[in-house]
Amino acid sequence: IYKEKKFGYFFVLIILAVVVSMFFVLYLLKNKKQEKVLSINNIPLSEEELKKHALALATDHTVTYKSDIKTYPKNRVIENFNFITSVYNLLNEHVKLGVIIHPAGEWLLDNYYIIEETVYQIKKELNEKSYRKLPGLKNGSFSGFARAYELAVEIVSYTDAKVNEENIVNFLREYQTKKNLNIEEIWCMPIFLEIAIIENIRNICEKIYSNQIQKYKVENIIERLVENKDLKEIKFKNKRFKFNIKDDMEIKSAFVEHMTYKLKKMGRKAVPYINVLEEQIEKLRSNKL
Repeated sequence: IYKEKKFGYFFVLIILAVVVSMFFVLYLLKNKKQEKVLSINNIPLSEEELKKHALALATDHTVTYKSDIKTYPKNRVIENFNFITSVYNLLNEHVKLGVIIHPAGEWLLDNYYIIEETVYQIKKELNEKSYRKLPGLKNGSFSGFARAYELAVEIVSYTDAKVNEENIVNFLREYQTKKNLNIEEIWCMPIFLEIAIIENIRNICEKIYSNQIQKYKVENIIERLVENKDLKEIKFKNKRFKFNIKDDMEIKSAFVEHMTYKLKKMGRKAVPYINVLEEQIEKLRSNKL
């Protein structure tokens, strides 16, 4: 009887432990931070247009005394850097394989170390506590974000990431004719500009990645179907790629452009393939019309 009771108690304890664990997991899921992200628009404005935009923002902004921790950008910076690093590694691989590198990809290969150093400094300098203390936005789609962060994103977005001392000063001076920034916001502006630029570089890297993948696919098709290479000789293997980027006309254009380049380089033996390619392009154009 004693053993049966002991077993019964033990069984009840297990059930209680399972139930408590389930409630704890549900609590964590319910209270998990749903992080918000500011996107870069890349719509260049003239100097005067940029000033007007600063004034419009100042008029529209309703400011609260602190920022929402869900908008804290550090995790997004890390995510962006990891993606940029993946594209950097892909470019190095393509250099070894002899794939033509996208012009922006060449810039990334030359400047990756600067991005790496910048991200290290961002992670070191921006902490949750100091971010939360910054004045936040109370209204609109940027609700909860630190005002200084949103202004930095606006500067990068509407200068096509061509940020310099003049357009920063002009933008902030114009904004402050309507609403003043405090000293902490001014102090944090450089780091928020860096975060916005990293976001912009990630956007560019998505295009680089897509472009390089299309070139790789072309090289694979040429080896298998045009040159009829033996499996052991194929350098560009069939492979699954790490990221799925949305298919659009720019991606299709990259594929067609590189395929045309490769076929024309092969001379007369590639003429039938070029004819087929041109027929397919013509069909696509007709369907669009």
